[in-house]
Amino acid sequence: MTTNKVISSLCYFSVFFAPFLFPLVVYFVVDEKQVKNDAKSSFLSHIVPIISIIVLMVVPILIASFLNGPEGLIVGSIIVVYVLVVIINIAVIVWNVIKGIKVLKTA
Repeated sequence: MTTNKVISSLCYFSVFFAPFLFPLVVYFVVDEKQVKNDAKSSFLSHIVPIISIIVLMVVPILIASFLNGPEGLIVGSIIVVYVLVVIINIAVIVWNVIKGIKVLKTA
């Protein structure tokens, strides 16, 4: 197992300990092209949960202000948004773990 594989894999696993910082540092410090690609890919995948959380903060406000219906419909819509964000974030974490394992297993 080479150092480059471990660093590339840690970029994906960093979703648990340093989601933005580690891939960003690796991207600018390491010269190996494949490691840079993995760092960029993992950094972009770590942005997805942040975007979804921002959407989670904005969408309920928009739903509550523009949806003139029963309160149950508004609450239901907000719950659907929350569930979608949770599903997206879990999918991103699983994807990062799978990619990290694949990088370690490649020959």
